[in-house]
Amino acid sequence: MFRLLILGGTQFLGRHLVEAALARHHHVTLFTRGKTNPTLFPQIEHLVGDRAGDLRALTGRRWDAVIDTSGYVPRLVRHAALTLEGSVGHYTFVSSISVYSAPLPHGLDEAHPIATRLDDPSTEEIRPATYGPLKARAETAVDAILPGRTLIIRPGLIVGPHDPSDRFSYWPWRLAHGGAVLAPGRQRAPVQVIDVRDLAHWMIAMAESQATGTYNAAGPATSLTMGDLLKTGRAALGASAELHWVDDAFLVSQGIDIDRGIPAETLPLWLPAREKALAGLFTIDCHRAIAAGLRFRPLAETFRDTADWLGTRDSTRQWRAGLSLEREAALLTAWRQERLTGHSAAKRMR
Repeated sequence: MFRLLILGGTQFLGRHLVEAALARHHHVTLFTRGKTNPTLFPQIEHLVGDRAGDLRALTGRRWDAVIDTSGYVPRLVRHAALTLEGSVGHYTFVSSISVYSAPLPHGLDEAHPIATRLDDPSTEEIRPATYGPLKARAETAVDAILPGRTLIIRPGLIVGPHDPSDRFSYWPWRLAHGGAVLAPGRQRAPVQVIDVRDLAHWMIAMAESQATGTYNAAGPATSLTMGDLLKTGRAALGASAELHWVDDAFLVSQGIDIDRGIPAETLPLWLPAREKALAGLFTIDCHRAIAAGLRFRPLAETFRDTADWLGTRDSTRQWRAGLSLEREAALLTAWRQERLTGHSAAKRMR
């Protein structure tokens, strides 16, 4: 019997890791604060504590492997790794492609430099400017404590059922609603997503095999464009949505921003051409993970399953990304007016 400990595990990636592990008949233990979905998975062992200080529940135990889904602050990640050093045979740390130094080239692979510099080396505040460097330092901490026993996973945009971020879920919801849909930017702009269930199943298999090293896990090797994504979603949902492509400059002029992890009006998966430092954000090279067995389900399946899950979610919950229908309609009206005005001016100049 494979004994697996998961740090975190009741929200998004963690809950899918548990489901994947249980499907493979593993013995799973969860370590959480007991605050998020505490009644989830009543059939498995729950240890309650806080990695910010109380790790007593992890002492005096033994597991074959641990998967750390909730490590963001290097000091706390180091503390957990030290606590588990003699208790686990293998440590998987869930990092992020945000660790890479900008500018991000197209086809970036695991050899690209990571950014560990912080303006304030003592900071533990998680915000857009610090998230990547903190994750990078946490990677280093785990690998230093468990050399030869560490697996680092760097996911890109993880999508699918139970995603609390809305960074993808907005599109199934919006397309299913139908009508005139504001499609942002360029139809040929690359996008890259990974279904949480594909990531979870692969990670469990990697933990079973005691794989080590660093792997990007951002999405398929084949190119996917924003146009492909929205059209695939529309077809998968049988939606009557009409896509109206609105250019980058207009959206920027209206105060629409890319997702920087801060409160703002955003359109998920939109990356304006002017964001040159992030040009390769959605073209991450994942060939190493694919060679190690990572596989991807059809995007249409992700759309349908995410839409089904959204149908069970509290309809009064405020969206964390995307536009309200009212704001979207106002932007489309302004966009059409600007185009008419521009065309009229062009005719007068002829």
